[in-house]
Amino acid sequence: MSIDPRHSAPPAQSPLRQTGALSLKDVRKHFDFKDRALTVLTGFNLDVRPGEFLSIVGPSGCGKSTLLRLISGLDDAYEGSITLDGTRVAGTSLERGLVFQDHRLFPWMTLEDNIGFALIRRDLSKVARNRLVRDHIALVGLDGFEKAYPHQLSGGMTQRAAIARALVNEPKVLLLDEPFGALDALTRVHMQTELQRIWMAQGSTMIMITHDVEEALYLGDRVAVMQAHPGRITHIVDVDLPHPRDRASPLLHRLKDDILAELTATQAGRGDSVVHLAHRRGDAAAG
Repeated sequence: MSIDPRHSAPPAQSPLRQTGALSLKDVRKHFDFKDRALTVLTGFNLDVRPGEFLSIVGPSGCGKSTLLRLISGLDDAYEGSITLDGTRVAGTSLERGLVFQDHRLFPWMTLEDNIGFALIRRDLSKVARNRLVRDHIALVGLDGFEKAYPHQLSGGMTQRAAIARALVNEPKVLLLDEPFGALDALTRVHMQTELQRIWMAQGSTMIMITHDVEEALYLGDRVAVMQAHPGRITHIVDVDLPHPRDRASPLLHRLKDDILAELTATQAGRGDSVVHLAHRRGDAAAG
């Protein structure tokens, strides 16, 4: 397991695109709760390189979804700094797409109309608009279903449609909040493979939060491990494997066991501190 206590970006690679560098510096977030301040995130530092797929795992209540809301601009009441390509994030923007666990498609619209609706804020000709819709339907593998309504699509298909809708504006960063959490196990595995294919073809920076450690490792170039009370990154795991990936890779299984052991130990309140555990694992990996 590769540990970077500074949470810096990994060595430079050749990304598919040169935009989409996200930087969080000393981000702190609290909510007012019963006449006191409840700290949700503290000392949160993270650099995400352009075109990277970053997975974030952690227990419920550690602030993962809150973090995505801050990056997306849905919530701007925080301390610290969040920048995208050097510009401070302020409010929502077409530069940052968001996919939820629930597809949130409009039930009265066809697939192509749902995706096209995302372009309402852009000044495009009808030809350009139709081309973008068509290209993104093809990107997610839904050719032939342009006229279908959400209730006529399977769960996996509606999530692919939601991804297409989020990508049609060609955002620099795509944020995914437990996008496959409501799917059955077989559909979820298929959608993980599909998302990997879409990411490799499209090239946006992607940040996904998930409770599924195996999913996080299969998709992520790196996996940020969070703990709660308050929410913070304990360390970042480099997944040194090329894409597309083999689920049977011994490295993926070893990293999964390590991360699960840490999360389970921390939840149970056992003796090892995160820092001690990280160093111990790092020594073992080096040996």
